[in-house]
Amino acid sequence: MKYLLAAALAFAAPGLVFAQSASTDKAPAKKAATAKPAAKTAAAKPAPKKPRLARSAAKAVETVTPISDEPSPVLSAADIDVAKRVHTGHIACELGNAVTITPDEKNPGYFAVQNRKVTYRMHPVESRTGAIRLEDVKAGAMWLQLGNKSMLMNQKEGLRLADECQSADQLAMSETMKKGPPTRGLLDAPDAPIPGAQK
Repeated sequence: MKYLLAAALAFAAPGLVFAQSASTDKAPAKKAATAKPAAKTAAAKPAPKKPRLARSAAKAVETVTPISDEPSPVLSAADIDVAKRVHTGHIACELGNAVTITPDEKNPGYFAVQNRKVTYRMHPVESRTGAIRLEDVKAGAMWLQLGNKSMLMNQKEGLRLADECQSADQLAMSETMKKGPPTRGLLDAPDAPIPGAQK
């Protein structure tokens, strides 16, 4: 009797092993089939919007972004559009300092940026934060314009040449910010609508 039982089990065991391996082979196929629709769903989702930088962060990011290495690039249409938003003329800064920005009439998009006895030849470059950024590659200088203030910096020498510079538009925005919201973003154009303001 014992021998009969052992023989029956030996016969049945390969079938059990086969059945078990067959069932485990089907499991990954089901997982793979369910993974395909999930991939389609992920692809259909829109890309998340980039978070807007805090007011203090935009200036910090731009001041550490290195000057580009292209001395006199041909400006794109987007660069020319940025150049139209640059504040020009005599701009007062802190500690009695000042910067004068003059558009180059022969080369649209280029500017002469003068501070004390030094004049830089600058052009707009794409910024990481959306701020208006002008550079003089040869001198290693940068002009950074936010909605409420600007600054002139020489990255090559690690010097901040002029800070807290404000045109009339920037001064107006600074006063609006002191009163609290609503206000437009620091990187918005001066004529951009103020969110929540009554028309």
